Amino acid sequence: MTENDEKTALILLGCPQVPVQTSVALYLAYGLKQRGVRPVVAGTAAARKLIETADPGRHYLSEMNDLDDTIDEITGKVRDFDLCFVFIHNDSGVAYAGTMAYISKARLYALIFGEHAEELAGEIEFPCEVVAARAVHNPMPLRRKLDEVMQQWAAV
Repeated sequence: MTENDEKTALILLGCPQVPVQTSVALYLAYGLKQRGVRPVVAGTAAARKLIETADPGRHYLSEMNDLDDTIDEITGKVRDFDLCFVFIHNDSGVAYAGTMAYISKARLYALIFGEHAEELAGEIEFPCEVVAARAVHNPMPLRRKLDEVMQQWAAV
């Protein structure tokens, strides 16, 4: 937990090549805030610009950071998170999730989406909860899987 006992969640966004990433990231941030967890987005410049454009009033996201700077902070033990959600639609995303599994104490969720979600899920060889759906343009398959995960939190 953080110093003030507020739970935090890192939403890690790579290249926004697949359309569903932005909408599901905002939906996740909304769900986290509803459960009293402070969402923090770390992403590439393009991913952050899409989020900023979609949430200009910062209703869902209060903090956004550069992906590499955030990884450096976690590696340097400057900060960490209670939860970490890595959005994955290619091999780079798998590598980022593997890095987070190694450097962070956060409970890790691999959110795998895109046309090759099943194949990418098979590449996960580190401890995490895999949430995978073949979602490219329609966010609903991934949203439904994410809802199942969030329902599990409510039961705890």
